[in-house]
Amino acid sequence: MDVKIIRSRRRKKTISAREVGGIIHLYLPAGLAEDEEAKYVQWAKKRFESLRRKKELKAQNAVEELKQRAQELNKRYFAGELSWNQMGYTTEQNARTFGICNTKNRTVRISDRLLTMPNFVHDYVVVHELAHLKVPRHGPDFWKLVERYPKTERARGYLMAIGMSD
Repeated sequence: MDVKIIRSRRRKKTISAREVGGIIHLYLPAGLAEDEEAKYVQWAKKRFESLRRKKELKAQNAVEELKQRAQELNKRYFAGELSWNQMGYTTEQNARTFGICNTKNRTVRISDRLLTMPNFVHDYVVVHELAHLKVPRHGPDFWKLVERYPKTERARGYLMAIGMSD
């Protein structure tokens, strides 16, 4: 996506961006340094790419499919014992994170990048995050739960092979 820089002498600190006709209009203070400008251009591109992916997920009904798949995995590997308050995809994660479980709020977020990976890898990450609902830390009891999923080692190997780990 192209970015049009719009500088303003009146703007002192605020940075904003909006999409106009498929082009990102990035509003910056006139005195902002070039290296800072480059940082904000990357920020804006990332932000609008994330918004585009969120719209795609909604259009594809992906979150409902994820919830249904999580219920199936819960029944198969946790005897249906687990419950959560929210389950969904996130488009705003760092390069090494594939899932996040907030055990206090009982929310699970799965990276939308997993949708481009094999199903066994996607399922592994969901099982991994669901296991955190029972055991918050990565100790021996946690790994016993995760290893109920028969393709755990294969999925972890896949993630390591692409240069990321769980």
